[in-house]
Amino acid sequence: MQSIPLCPITGLPAIHRIQPISARLLIGLWRGSFGVATDRQLGKVEQFGLWESPCGLAFFDPMLVGDEPFYRELYRRGDFHRALNAPGLVRAEFRRAADIVQAGEKVLDVGCGEAGLACHMQHASYVGLEPHRYATAGEPDIRNETISQHAASHPEKYDVVCAFHVIEHVADPLGFASDLVTCIKRGGRLCLVVPSRVSAITEIPNFVLNAPPHHLSWWNEDALRALADRLDLRTEAIEAVPFSFDTITYWMGRCAPKLTGKRYFRAHWIWYGALAWSWALGRACDAVFSIPAAARPAALMLVARKPQ
Repeated sequence: MQSIPLCPITGLPAIHRIQPISARLLIGLWRGSFGVATDRQLGKVEQFGLWESPCGLAFFDPMLVGDEPFYRELYRRGDFHRALNAPGLVRAEFRRAADIVQAGEKVLDVGCGEAGLACHMQHASYVGLEPHRYATAGEPDIRNETISQHAASHPEKYDVVCAFHVIEHVADPLGFASDLVTCIKRGGRLCLVVPSRVSAITEIPNFVLNAPPHHLSWWNEDALRALADRLDLRTEAIEAVPFSFDTITYWMGRCAPKLTGKRYFRAHWIWYGALAWSWALGRACDAVFSIPAAARPAALMLVARKPQ
């Protein structure tokens, strides 16, 4: 008898399995799409399940997290550092966070990467956390710590805690978010950004960036509200975040043959061809066209306040 996994936010049983996915298929997609070997991690699993919980969260079971060698190789081969830090790039979530943070407030940026948010926080006191990176002279205050380590020594120290495109990568999103909240002062705010489950990212067939060991959960507005409720936070806003660094994802979704919906990954030549087509045509469109103003947003931002 098939066991039903529990929602990693609410702890309630999943309501249905969206689809089973062969680990062998994902291993092949990672190698074919990015040249990244995942046998060492994914080879331990025969099959993943993509499940939907009562709160609207979709999640993979097992939730197998990418390790440091995986991300080092992925960022090298995928050239993501260049895309995330392109000259002149202004990420919409950074601008929104700058509006939220008041002058003189203390801000914690978890999973800060190259600390792009710091440029928008000249009016505040900024600290970034990145477990695999150290700050050098002249750079913002970046600390080589996990959020659990930082929360243990910095409870209720920050007015605003941000985590942009991080929670979908962790195996325990509730525990991760609980550590974020531990760092927030009473009356302070949490700002989370996640890829939107209903967006171009799920319209691309066999899009392995949206699968283990990279993305472990898919979010919508109801799932974000459920998370805030579990954390005893008051939801102030759930806002759409337009495309910025990820414009090629929009064009890939726009150009992709419409195969996804009931399933998202399939070992079939039509699906492999659809992925290659969406990549080639999407890349060409991204080089020529701007994102339409009416485009469905790429991500969602939760702004929630900790009670006094």
